[in-house]
Amino acid sequence: MTATGAAASPDADRPLHRPAGSLASPPWSIDLPPERAGWTWTSLKVLDLAAGAAHQFATGGDEVLVLPLEGGCAVAAEGTVCTLQGRSSVFAAPTDFAYLPTGTTVTISTESGGRFAVPGARAGRRFPFRRRAAQEVAIELRGTGNCSRRVVNYCMAGFEADRLLVCEVFTPSGNWSSYPPHKHDEQTPAETALEEIYYFEIASGASGEAGLAYQRVYGPASRPIDLLAEVRQGDVVQVPHGYHGPSMAAPGYDLYYLNVMGGAGERQWLATLDPAHAWVRDTWAVQPVDPRLTAAWPSASGAGGHR
Repeated sequence: MTATGAAASPDADRPLHRPAGSLASPPWSIDLPPERAGWTWTSLKVLDLAAGAAHQFATGGDEVLVLPLEGGCAVAAEGTVCTLQGRSSVFAAPTDFAYLPTGTTVTISTESGGRFAVPGARAGRRFPFRRRAAQEVAIELRGTGNCSRRVVNYCMAGFEADRLLVCEVFTPSGNWSSYPPHKHDEQTPAETALEEIYYFEIASGASGEAGLAYQRVYGPASRPIDLLAEVRQGDVVQVPHGYHGPSMAAPGYDLYYLNVMGGAGERQWLATLDPAHAWVRDTWAVQPVDPRLTAAWPSASGAGGHR
């Protein structure tokens, strides 16, 4: 179900919810450059490769990651090759990844086949092509109770890049994440203006049923935006501005999403909570973290963020 904002909204004609397949341009199952998104900075491609296949592309004016969603691959660029072991699925474990600068020709090849995300952002500075091991990626447990989720910070603070910010979030079935709702659409001491893409994968049910989840985006009357989307495997939601959250994992179906962000200001993720719901964070102090997360990720550190 999708609710649309007021007719005067500048986003009234912009498709914020992109169902699986609607952004396909083979071999890309998702091909969403800034121009197609209707904004300036942030992009996402997802590449599906059969066993033994390869694909070459140019980064152009974007800095990008190659981030395995399923399977492993080799990434060749600038006269060198790095191997990404990848993972069996996004629900199995964090992954290693590669960073590619602007103006680079890249070849991704895979012996076993797989699916590989290429999140990107327009960039003005070049940083070196490099691999980051999964063991070096910071993992956080955020929230408590039914707001518990796991955040994997791939290309966030501490990883050198020009504009690109990338993390992924795992939300156990029945839990809410990106909550309390938050926004980052203004340049203030408390916020950075960042465009954002949510890419979703949903675990199947116990008998193989296709999973589902829900995503909310909304804004004030002065800058309206209004989306309530039922999201499924491979869907994308764009957040050009406004409060976003919750991301709701339906009971019985674990939820994964990849967040891609970029903007004109300083490269940092600063967000403000919707004051109507910020009080929810105060309840976390008296609730335990969901044991489904602490059992599987005993080394992850706790944090009080709202991603």
